[in-house]
Amino acid sequence: MVSGLLITLLGEVIAPPFLRLLSVPDEVFGMAVLYLRVYLLGLPVIFLYNFESAIFRSQGDTRTPLICLFVSGVINVILNLFFVLVIGMTVDGVAAATVISNLVSSGMLFFLLRRRKDIIRIETKKIRIHRDVLGSIIRIGLPAGLQSMVFSISNLCIQSAINSLGADVMAASSAAFNIEILAYYLVNSFGQACTTFVGQNYGARNIPRCRKVTRISLALDVGLTAAVSFLILGFGRPLLGIFNSDPAIASFGIIRLRYILAAEAVNAVMEIMSGAMRGYGYSLMPALITFAGVCGIRITWVYTIFRISPDFNTLMMVYPLSWIATAIALVVLYVLFMRRFREEM
Repeated sequence: MVSGLLITLLGEVIAPPFLRLLSVPDEVFGMAVLYLRVYLLGLPVIFLYNFESAIFRSQGDTRTPLICLFVSGVINVILNLFFVLVIGMTVDGVAAATVISNLVSSGMLFFLLRRRKDIIRIETKKIRIHRDVLGSIIRIGLPAGLQSMVFSISNLCIQSAINSLGADVMAASSAAFNIEILAYYLVNSFGQACTTFVGQNYGARNIPRCRKVTRISLALDVGLTAAVSFLILGFGRPLLGIFNSDPAIASFGIIRLRYILAAEAVNAVMEIMSGAMRGYGYSLMPALITFAGVCGIRITWVYTIFRISPDFNTLMMVYPLSWIATAIALVVLYVLFMRRFREEM
């Protein structure tokens, strides 16, 4: 909650100049600022939900957070329709619906944690900062958080380049992102599961099972991600038509989907390798490699290759290239880490 409040305050201050840096077109700049300002108000409850769901996942319970998220998703859809179609709000209504739905999901999980009778029960009067626990959270969690931020930083750089190509490309990329993210959720969920179960078995010193968890997670993640990605790609144009019926925008959207989804399985390899190492408590090096491989390659590409050939195809090539380079580096790191780990054990 504290982190969410601090970032909300920072975001509200820097929202307009930040969007200027992203080269947001003037015709949508006002709405972009309005949407961002309202959305930022929900960051504390978004942070709270993520932390609460992690508590449940640490016990092997992924169903409870899913149910709460499903309920909030339904509420989000209903409120979107109500605020925009009934009340006549614009992007502020869409953002407000998101904030309210996140408040509901985090509130539901907090209520359930208060009602539990086992070891993860929350007692409000006992909530405080425990320095030893905070140290472990920062040591393992901060590099993992920075790794996620790397993707966001590089994507912001790419978003700025997308915005420079005009409103049609911007709209197409946004629509495609909302479709391709379905495959990424699958990728990310297996990475989180791998971290959870490797961590549990490492705590029990059952190292053979740690390795087995990694193998199974990798096979499931790559296989299912590839299947879902190509399924989404096959229905790409109808799905894009849900967001915008303009043929030009759909054509740009298909370009993005092809580059992203065709290589999404490589992204799955990255998630499992880094997720497994986080389960062993080894998270700094994977974060640094991801920073160099993803952020470094993408930013360099935007300011070199893309400037020479400012084309949407050229820009989208950087996604699979950065994933492949980073995945190779993480696989090598994992092999070296496990070799050293076996010697130490």
